[in-house]
Amino acid sequence: MKRLVWIDISKGLAILFVAYFHFFTTYFEHGAIPPPDWANLAAGTLTIVKLAWFKISGLGFHAVGVFIILSGWTLMQSTARRAEKGPIAWGGWYWARFIRLYPMYWVAHLVYLVSPFVARLEPVDDRIILSLLGLRFINIEMNFMYLNAAWWYFAMLIQFYLIFPLLFRLACRVGPWWFLFIGCAAGFFSRYVLLVLWPQNGLWVLGGFAICRLPELALGMSLAMWYAQSPARLDWFLLRGAGFVAGLILYPAALQLYHGLIPYIFVDFATGACCMLEIVGIAGLISLFNSPAKLFALVGVYSYGLYLIHQPYVIWLGLRIREVPIWGFLLICIPVLAVLSAWGMLLEKGTNALVNKLVSWKKPAHARA
Repeated sequence: MKRLVWIDISKGLAILFVAYFHFFTTYFEHGAIPPPDWANLAAGTLTIVKLAWFKISGLGFHAVGVFIILSGWTLMQSTARRAEKGPIAWGGWYWARFIRLYPMYWVAHLVYLVSPFVARLEPVDDRIILSLLGLRFINIEMNFMYLNAAWWYFAMLIQFYLIFPLLFRLACRVGPWWFLFIGCAAGFFSRYVLLVLWPQNGLWVLGGFAICRLPELALGMSLAMWYAQSPARLDWFLLRGAGFVAGLILYPAALQLYHGLIPYIFVDFATGACCMLEIVGIAGLISLFNSPAKLFALVGVYSYGLYLIHQPYVIWLGLRIREVPIWGFLLICIPVLAVLSAWGMLLEKGTNALVNKLVSWKKPAHARA
């Protein structure tokens, strides 16, 4: 099963949307007070378009759900491919995940500590030890958003990797429909307990307890299984406009789930799925054009690096350009995202090359031959 370029394009679009969202919310003072020229902008002839842009920009955090779904898809696809060759050595699987995730995560900490142009909103103290370990859910109120708030996703991700062998075996045994049902049931029940029966800090529901985001991962894994069964049908739905239209129709209903405690149980799954349909639909269009497809796919391939380093930079810059008119912000935004993408790509590629060299060097000579 070959690598799906449109998934890489989708990841590229999703991480750019997340980085743009963090830049946008900082510039708009986290949505509280618009910049001075907003009133004049909204009173122009393109009011509806401008307000739509403002609303869509505020939905950038939904792309996190897209990443969870696509991560489930790619994990299921790659692991199923490995399983076709024989029994999976899960010890080796965990080691591969470790050297893929942790070295770049540690590099991102180092970059944060030494970079001159990052927002330092908290002091560097002994909490950095738990951060380096990825255990940011310990004493969650103090640690989950420490130093770089985007790193909360890493703490959720390592939990998913820890239980993935169990999820994979269950999915293979019961099939995509039942697996999706079980994953949604477990996730929604966990959210119900933590929101209603035994109310806890909302960070647990955000991802501190990864099972609360299992519905999105289960959807991605199920989609991978459906794709293996009927790739042409899923390609048509996701990439040729039908899925995009469905997401556009369902998105307003998904946003209504923010109103009320019980509906909120389902909101991350619903908004993540709708955002995924929109982003994948756009990726399908981009994939028809060779140069843009290569560019966004490259960003997607190295999206991990951009995710790890972008937020302190865009907050630092966003805090300094609040007096710039909106058109100025838009002009600044594109080169900033381009530079950060290149910087994240350089760091991730260099880190991976160094790690691969060290791992290869430590292998016995006969294993390297």
